[in-house]
Amino acid sequence: MAERYDLIIVGTGFAGAFFLMRYLERAPADVRVLVLERGGHDDKRWQIDNRRTSNIAPEAVFRNSTPEKEWLTSPGFGGNSNCWWGGTTRMMPGDFELKSRYGVGHDWPMSYDDLEPHYTVVEEVMSISGPADSPHRRSKPYPQPPHRFSEPDALLKKHFPDGWFHAATSRARVATGTRGVCCASGICELCPVDAKFTVQNGLASLYKDPRVSLQLHCPVVGLETAAGLVSSVVYQQDGKDERADGDVVVLAASALFNPHLLLRSNIGHPLLGKRLHEQMSIDVCLDLGGVKSYNGSSTVSGNGYLFYEGEHRRNYPACMIETWNAPFAYGHPAFRLEKNRWTERLFLRFMFDEIPRDDNTVTVLADNPAMAEARFVGYSDYANRAWAEIPRMVEVLGKALPIERVVNTALGRTTAHIQGTVVMGKDPATSIVDGNLIHHQFRNLLVLGSSSFPTASPAYPSLTISALSLRAADHLMVAKSA
Repeated sequence: MAERYDLIIVGTGFAGAFFLMRYLERAPADVRVLVLERGGHDDKRWQIDNRRTSNIAPEAVFRNSTPEKEWLTSPGFGGNSNCWWGGTTRMMPGDFELKSRYGVGHDWPMSYDDLEPHYTVVEEVMSISGPADSPHRRSKPYPQPPHRFSEPDALLKKHFPDGWFHAATSRARVATGTRGVCCASGICELCPVDAKFTVQNGLASLYKDPRVSLQLHCPVVGLETAAGLVSSVVYQQDGKDERADGDVVVLAASALFNPHLLLRSNIGHPLLGKRLHEQMSIDVCLDLGGVKSYNGSSTVSGNGYLFYEGEHRRNYPACMIETWNAPFAYGHPAFRLEKNRWTERLFLRFMFDEIPRDDNTVTVLADNPAMAEARFVGYSDYANRAWAEIPRMVEVLGKALPIERVVNTALGRTTAHIQGTVVMGKDPATSIVDGNLIHHQFRNLLVLGSSSFPTASPAYPSLTISALSLRAADHLMVAKSA
């Protein structure tokens, strides 16, 4: 006979961990929570020794049918918090209202102000380092002081005081007791000093709560439904199928695996698995005259908002710029081969928002249903209009920087921000989950994470993923107490 739980969560990454944090804060002492995780606990020592963040290779769990477009994932305890680079920018108000403000894309079923208090809580938990000034409306300052600018950042800030800011990041500026100070070595997926926030170094105590049973090495096979509800979760343990019954079921297994599980469970929707997307990035390498790079205190030291919000979004996408402070540049020569001018080179990443296409998909792999299959046809016409804007943007930056020449301009292979596939919205005909991440059809099923994102903001998604999970947990607990 299957055991029964008040709550079953699939996944231990950002979405699942922050949902569990808020749930446990408000749940009574006698609740029973089951957490299922496909991978194991590959701790920091193991990661460093093996130069990888998971014992499970990505190709063992999904097939990328278009390998020229990379999708990065890290199965195991802590999920993608193990392999992320720690960027924690908030979305801008216009990101939530693309359709109503600018007539393009899709609106989100909430506003910036709805999410702002939850952003603040996540920043406190992650001990975020960020600017004293900010391009966002904020109710509280960042918990940690900002990282040191590089020389190019300082020039950009001087010339564009309202358009250039210290990068908001979970890479610690001040040691926290469980995390060291960012070493700015540019290998953030491994983070040898454990400076960035992860579930392992920040929220692992949740899974030791006596109300929680964490089961590692337990891949979920599917969901069972009855009487309009999700009744059970079927998973494998030690090679055998097991079943757990749950009052509430939460999928928090990423934009690759949430749709895969729903499809395997025959919980369908015309949009399920469609609109796989992330931001489009364009990498620009510049040679500077007499200004040296790589002297900030974190891998990404600055963010530019000069080309973000505004009426131009009706015609071409918003852009957030990253100033890279690590001595490598994704295929570009990181250093100038000129004596005493080695570091007079700047690598910038221009990140543009994306309106997803239906033909970018996640499906069940035909010859192995236990695996997902990702297929990426291309970016939208809207995102691709950014190419025509790059020369003008570089020219504007040249008002602050002594640009000698543009070394190279190239499309980025990935921003490592997998989004879409279980889209949220107000209308069940055009979305799968509502603004509280509850499935429109099965009302005891929540689908968390960036799989719900209707569009890709230029901002990094992890902070928003975590804030949405807090908001969803708040709504659930209020509904349960009503």
